[in-house]
Amino acid sequence: MIRIIKANGDEKRFLEDVEKRAGEVNAEVEKTVREILADVKANGDKAVKAYTAKFDSPNAQYYRVPDEAIQDALTEANENSPDFVNAMLNAVENITAFHTRQKHEGFCVTEENGVIMGQRIRGLDKVGLYVPGGTAAYPSSVLMNAIPAKIAGVKEVIMVTPPLKDGSANKDILVAAALCGVDRIYLAGGAQAIAALAYGTEEIPRVSKIVGPGNIFVATAKKLVYGTVDIDMVAGPSEILVLADDSANPVYLAADLLSQAEHDRLASSIMITTSMEIAEQTKAEIERQTAYLSRKEIIEESLNNYGGIIVCDDMDYAVEIANKIAPEHLECIVREPMEYIGRLDNVGSLFLGQYSPEPLGDYYAGPNHVLPTSGTARFYSPLGVDSFIKRSSYICYTKDALLDAADDIILIANREQLTAHSNSIAVRKNNA
Repeated sequence: MIRIIKANGDEKRFLEDVEKRAGEVNAEVEKTVREILADVKANGDKAVKAYTAKFDSPNAQYYRVPDEAIQDALTEANENSPDFVNAMLNAVENITAFHTRQKHEGFCVTEENGVIMGQRIRGLDKVGLYVPGGTAAYPSSVLMNAIPAKIAGVKEVIMVTPPLKDGSANKDILVAAALCGVDRIYLAGGAQAIAALAYGTEEIPRVSKIVGPGNIFVATAKKLVYGTVDIDMVAGPSEILVLADDSANPVYLAADLLSQAEHDRLASSIMITTSMEIAEQTKAEIERQTAYLSRKEIIEESLNNYGGIIVCDDMDYAVEIANKIAPEHLECIVREPMEYIGRLDNVGSLFLGQYSPEPLGDYYAGPNHVLPTSGTARFYSPLGVDSFIKRSSYICYTKDALLDAADDIILIANREQLTAHSNSIAVRKNNA
């Protein structure tokens, strides 16, 4: 079970071990994925369907899911699970409201000498959304990926998701897709679906960007096609860091650490506290709560290998450690949590106070739950509207404005020994 570590140097070795968990590359997986990518690139839908039959279901009901099947799933959910649909609609409203505030406008600058310059912002033309199927089906991820794409102005969101074993589509996934306006859905999963989106097939169009979570084969495929298309990020195992002082409730602390440990055997749940008493009480609570949770085995393995409670002398050192870890999720459960906003710089999403647990962000509050992992919060941002746009600039100089700038441009170009560049300006100056 989770260990307690005194911050006397031992915490550094523990954190190094946690960091290593995401860096291992499986050569066999990469070899398999490369073969699948090449096959789909050469054989298109035939290859995708063959892999779907092999890995997911030989009796897939559809390749492209008909629009009426998507609407039927929503109608059925409204009749049989209205509370679920209402909860999803509330989440859609919150996510939409938050991401709408992220929109940027282009600009145009007109100078007195007649020069016009500006920036245009455009949504990407097509985006591919990968959604896991089976037991790891997360309709909340559909909302978090599709809604900001739509707000950004993406023309078409194309979803791929593997069929269930009986060949059908996961109904909750279809409901989520209907609620946020996904344009097309294909029953295809794994590396083969990523390949289809990256290269295009007869039926699945090539996209400009691929987003969404997946297993190691999906993650490896996304990494390998990056450059052919853009991707959201190379996501590592899920992680949470909790900062707690002696005012924190151990029951809440334990519950929040467990909420990430159940994701994956490689998930990391770490707490940093200034109170040994809180540390010991939280450890006891973790053992008590784990006993009645459905994913007990996964939780225990995750906590045994990558779980830890670090006890520090003061919160200044706790904050220093937190910024070095740069966690995906960071809960700050202390007396005055708002005082820490300006101090915690490297974090995917920050949860402040004892009534802001991490699952609030996963499902409902509004900020995106697609977050940088494995320390990449030092330089990556959460998924958002900016993830689905492209910027381009424009320049329009008058003749007089170019002549005024000509000597400077020619000087810089010649300094770089790019004489054709300087010539492009010089021929205009000499023929003015």
